[in-house]
Amino acid sequence: MDAQNKVPILLDTDIGSDIDDAVCLSYLLRQSRCELLGITTVSGEPEKRAMLADAICRVEGRPDIPIHAGTGDPLWGKQKQPQAQQGVVLGNWDHRRDFQSNTAVDFLRKTIRSRPHEITLLTIGPLTNMALLFRMDPEIPKLLKGMVMMIGAFTHPLEFVRIPVEWNSYLDPWAAAIVYDSIKEIPNFSIGLDVTEKCTMEAEECRKRLKGGALDLVMEAAEVWFEYSDKITFHDPLAGAAIFNHELISYDDGLVQVETTSPILTGMTIWDTKPEEAVHKVGTKVDSEGFFQEFFSVV
Repeated sequence: MDAQNKVPILLDTDIGSDIDDAVCLSYLLRQSRCELLGITTVSGEPEKRAMLADAICRVEGRPDIPIHAGTGDPLWGKQKQPQAQQGVVLGNWDHRRDFQSNTAVDFLRKTIRSRPHEITLLTIGPLTNMALLFRMDPEIPKLLKGMVMMIGAFTHPLEFVRIPVEWNSYLDPWAAAIVYDSIKEIPNFSIGLDVTEKCTMEAEECRKRLKGGALDLVMEAAEVWFEYSDKITFHDPLAGAAIFNHELISYDDGLVQVETTSPILTGMTIWDTKPEEAVHKVGTKVDSEGFFQEFFSVV
C-alpha cells in the first residue's frame, strides 16, 4: 500500500495483564493501513511488557518497530497492577532482553515532534506515560493528529455497578485527569466499557479462531488470562479497529472529568453532555458484528 494511505500510529500499552492488549497489537501488525511508528509500555514491570510486545512483533516479522519501556508506577499512590503475568510465556519465544527503563516519554516526544500533525496516539493502558509527556512538553498534544483512548465508563453507569470505575482510569486517575485537561484542543476519542463490553468472545471460540503467526503466541499468553476469565472482551482491539473503520462506533460530544478525591470512586469518568465546553468525544454505540467482521478480515 502507498505510504500516503497509511495511518501513522504510536501505541501505548500495558500489554501482559489483560490479554486484549496483545490481541490489539496483533491486529495493528496485520492492518495494512497501519504505520506503527513505535510501542511504549506502562504499568508494573514495563520492561517485561516491552519484551512481550517485542516477541509479538518478531513473530510477525517486524523486529524493526521501536519499543520503549515507560514508567512502572502511577503518578501517586501504590501500583495496583505490579506484574505482567503473561510474561511467563517469554521463554518460548524469541525477544529482546535489553530494554532500558523509562525511555518511553523521550521517544514519544521526539517521534511526535518529528512528524507534527500526522500521528494518532492510541492508548490502551493507564495514562501515566501520557501525563508525563504532556507535562514535560505541553505543546505535544497540539502536534498530534488526534488521540484514541480505551478508557472509562460513560453513558450507562448503572450497568457497571460491579465495576463502577474502569481499570485504566482506576490505575492512575491523576494521569487521566491531566490528559483530559490537556487534549481539549485536538480531536480525541474515548472508547469505554459502555461499548467495549458488547464485543466479547468465549474462551473456546477464541481458541478455535485466533490462530496463526503472532496469534499463536497471544493465545499461549491467553491461557494465563483464562485462569481468571472464561472469555476475551475486545476492549483494546475495538479501539484500534475504530481508527481504520469509522463506522464501528458512534460518538457524542461533551466534557469528561475524572474523580480523584473519593476513596471509593477514584478514577470514575464523569461525562457531562451539556457543558459550556464540549471538547471530548465519547463512544456511545458500537456495531459489534461490524467490529468482528473488520477484525477477522485483518487477522
